[in-house]
Amino acid sequence: MAVFSRILPPFATSYAVQALFALVFVPQRNEKYYDLGGAVGFISTTFASLYYISLRESLLQGKLLPLPPLSSFAPRQLILSAALGIWTTRLGSFLVQRAFKADGDSRFNEVRHKPVQFTFFWFMQATWVFIVGLPVYLGNTIPAKVHPPLRARDYVSLGLFASSFLFEAIADHQKTVWRRKKDAKEHDEKFITSGLWSVSRHPNYVGEVGIWAGIWGLSTTALQTPYFPRGTVAIAAISPIFTYLLLRKFSGVPPLEEAGDKKFGTDAKWHEYKRTVPVFWPWSSARE
Repeated sequence: MAVFSRILPPFATSYAVQALFALVFVPQRNEKYYDLGGAVGFISTTFASLYYISLRESLLQGKLLPLPPLSSFAPRQLILSAALGIWTTRLGSFLVQRAFKADGDSRFNEVRHKPVQFTFFWFMQATWVFIVGLPVYLGNTIPAKVHPPLRARDYVSLGLFASSFLFEAIADHQKTVWRRKKDAKEHDEKFITSGLWSVSRHPNYVGEVGIWAGIWGLSTTALQTPYFPRGTVAIAAISPIFTYLLLRKFSGVPPLEEAGDKKFGTDAKWHEYKRTVPVFWPWSSARE
């Protein structure tokens, strides 16, 4: 029960942050800060999970106590928190800049003027923040002394995170450069087919799944300690599984593929691209 009581602060933080953003931006019908809300949610929720004990003592004593130094945490806790922070900062800044450059987010064209539905999207983001970051929050809930030393599995998982992070960042950068050159009339291509986009039609999403698989793997050694009930590793696995299903089956790939078909459906190059390049996993045979 101690573990579940200590996961409540990250849970509450994830929803409180999104509620605050919704309180400000739903009346304004402003979705440009939606991705910023997600980034702030991940950072604040990780902070709550890492400093739960200190924050509780400050609340009980009615005064702000100094936070413990980073050296008081286990290496795995610091790596997990840093991995989430690095991912959040990079992707969050990328998405926020894109939203401001486009003067909005087309995903919200139909709901920004409907307060109840728009509020629902903010709370769905809170759910996403909590579920996807769960391996990090769980790893941060237990005392540093309980964490086993870093092992081979941890280093392999860290390697998966780093390579996937690089894969996603390169894919986003390649598409940004492609768009910039298109806007400058340096090419007349209708859609990108070069770089990592030549081995997957959605390489940025592939990187995203790998990132959370790596973070989950990094948490598993700690989640297998007696401090956690059996099955905690499987519960934490909802993070990469949810990420994959969300991107592959719902909000990621399907609407983009549908939009591409509507926009380029009469273009022979589009059909050739779909015939020769996998929809998701690079070098796989799955074209649809």
